[in-house]
Amino acid sequence: MKRLLAVVAVAGALSGCGPVKSTSHLLDAEVQIQAARTAGAEKLAPYEWTAANLYIHKAREEVSFSDYQAGVDFSVKASRFANEAREKALAVANESVDNAESMSLPTPSP
Repeated sequence: MKRLLAVVAVAGALSGCGPVKSTSHLLDAEVQIQAARTAGAEKLAPYEWTAANLYIHKAREEVSFSDYQAGVDFSVKASRFANEAREKALAVANESVDNAESMSLPTPSP
């Protein structure tokens, strides 16, 4: 009887972790997506930006159906693509600045 009670207690404790873990991952993905937006990823990294947004949408959908593990998996993918979008957008923006600076520098005369 004690063994059964212990198993039920552990199962009950673990079942509560799904919503907490999925919510944590969703929030993390949303922060990454906002950082990508701030970096201009909508225009500078459209593939990664779109993938991140589609994955976060799917993650929310899965969580709404109480499929927390799928929600976590899609949230992790959304975070990864959002981070890639932010990095790519920053790289493209820095490259543009470098090109603009090199074009505006006067060439030394011999």
